[in-house]
Amino acid sequence: MTDWKVAIQEDMLPGPTLEDRFLQAADLGLQGIEFWSEHLPGQAAEIERRSKQGTVVASSINNGRRSRFLDPEPEERTRAMAELSEAIELAGRIGANGVVYVPHFFDPQLPDLSPYKTAIELERALLRAQLEILAETANQAKVQLWVEPVNREETHLLNRLEQASSLIDPLAHDRLGIVADLFHMAQEEPDTPVAILENQAHIGHVHLADSNRKLPGQGSTEFRPILQALKEIGFGGWLALECGVPGQNQSRADRYSAELPESLSSMFG
Repeated sequence: MTDWKVAIQEDMLPGPTLEDRFLQAADLGLQGIEFWSEHLPGQAAEIERRSKQGTVVASSINNGRRSRFLDPEPEERTRAMAELSEAIELAGRIGANGVVYVPHFFDPQLPDLSPYKTAIELERALLRAQLEILAETANQAKVQLWVEPVNREETHLLNRLEQASSLIDPLAHDRLGIVADLFHMAQEEPDTPVAILENQAHIGHVHLADSNRKLPGQGSTEFRPILQALKEIGFGGWLALECGVPGQNQSRADRYSAELPESLSSMFG
């Protein structure tokens, strides 16, 4: 496992305090913690301090499900942009490598204006305009911003890596990338290693979970070919464990911690 930088989302650790979570991550042999943006303002000072003190650092920030970027109401879009901009700025402050965000969940909110533009065409055009602004915010904070595709049960918009790549590619900004989430890819990609190879120019972050959202090795995903593909493209970013229901894992955290060493051994051993 020494060749990989492995992080874990904060609510997969039993806690209950930040100090406990940093210590638990270290005991598990992990190098980083992925934090949720919603709670970050109140945690930032302590995270910054603890990241400088030990072997575990803040790897990344996950924006989660908050305000809607593609809402018809300008006030909602403004709120979403402000939340993500704050997360990007705080990521820079605490030394995190970047921020993960899903641009839209579930069905379209914008109208179909055919023959001018369909709802999806409007969404992608609006997203590109937002990303131009957000990329500059990320540049000032010296962090990455990663667009995450998710499965069709969670969004109609970006389901596969190539869809996210085609969104950011025209912007040609060094601070923009995509997330390869292995849980979502197991559902949407015909061949996960091939998708990684074909989108290598944009992959900046990886979420680790098996096909059933459990720990690696507890579902049907074959991780060795995926890790080989990541090695082949020279991936040097974080592999962040995101297992269970994101943001709702606390009741299962003790079990995750008990099962994690075997999981990591089966994947990297």
